[in-house]
Amino acid sequence: MQQTIQYIREELAPYYPETEISGFVQMMMDRVFGLSYTQMILEKDRVFDKEEQAMVTAIVNRLKTHEPIQYILGVTEFYGLQLGVKPGVLIPRPETEELVEWICKTEILENSKIVDIGTGSGCIALALKNVISNAEVFAVDTSEDALEVAAENARQNKLEITFKHANILKWQEYEWQQFDVIVSNPPYVRECEKGLMETNVLEHEPELALFVSDNDPLIFYRTIAEFASKQLNEGGFLFFEINEYLGDEMIELVNGLGFKSIELRRDLNNKNRMLKCKK
Repeated sequence: MQQTIQYIREELAPYYPETEISGFVQMMMDRVFGLSYTQMILEKDRVFDKEEQAMVTAIVNRLKTHEPIQYILGVTEFYGLQLGVKPGVLIPRPETEELVEWICKTEILENSKIVDIGTGSGCIALALKNVISNAEVFAVDTSEDALEVAAENARQNKLEITFKHANILKWQEYEWQQFDVIVSNPPYVRECEKGLMETNVLEHEPELALFVSDNDPLIFYRTIAEFASKQLNEGGFLFFEINEYLGDEMIELVNGLGFKSIELRRDLNNKNRMLKCKK
């Protein structure tokens, strides 16, 4: 195994920093060979056969093209859950786990009706259902491919979620229930910010889930906040993951629609990343 790990490190050294390569190694050993970190140490002298080595080589070659390892392995971890991901579905981010943590620590009713708008892989909806087990959780997306992935993730994790195929920008065309919590991590990266994005994101992750026009970067937030002003129960909460550069604009938006107890929160990287308000 030591020889194989050394091969991975040497091959990927020109492409990634050492800390990221270490993460790749652990993910590959865990997902492909079922080896935990402890087992990697205990079986350090293990020799991979030709077929196993070929699997490693194939993954390394794909990583050299900056394809996200989550797509290569077909799985990622989010808030204690194993979730399937594939191209066309956004890979869940650590900062979104921080949003989930915030919601879970907010005083909401255990039997609340919660809706996650733009669910993607289902990460937010599933994590909330896993923690707030008595809640009735709904998940909405305009992408049928994303809903298929999210539904499979619900089955694999044995969590009951109600999925809805809908374009939230045209929410008035659908029938809706009233909710106690509305949460969304919508597209929020402006076209002018593309230059700040990593190559693996730009070349492999879905633009539909990432980008908005420079002319109207708050289109999803404004629409969802208007939706919440009608479909959120009195005293209910609205949570957003937001663009770090548009915190003031977000406060102005929800304040203008009559929401109260508005709170902006920074993530672990000290960026304005989350907003909570109350109806």
